[in-house]
Amino acid sequence: MVGIIVQENEPIDRAIKRFKKKYERSGVLKEYKKRTYYTKPSIQNRMKRLKAIRRAKRTRHDN
Repeated sequence: MVGIIVQENEPIDRAIKRFKKKYERSGVLKEYKKRTYYTKPSIQNRMKRLKAIRRAKRTRHDN
């Protein structure tokens, strides 16, 4: 679970901003979206393969 400790005399806007940033970095929403529907293993393998290809292309262009 993601949480923050609000400091004394800290504006609520700043605390909300810190919480949102921590929430996004933790990957909770990404994990939720991934688990909301079933993905067949064959589709998962295809997505992994395509992701690896994209990553390889990106690293090749950086050199």
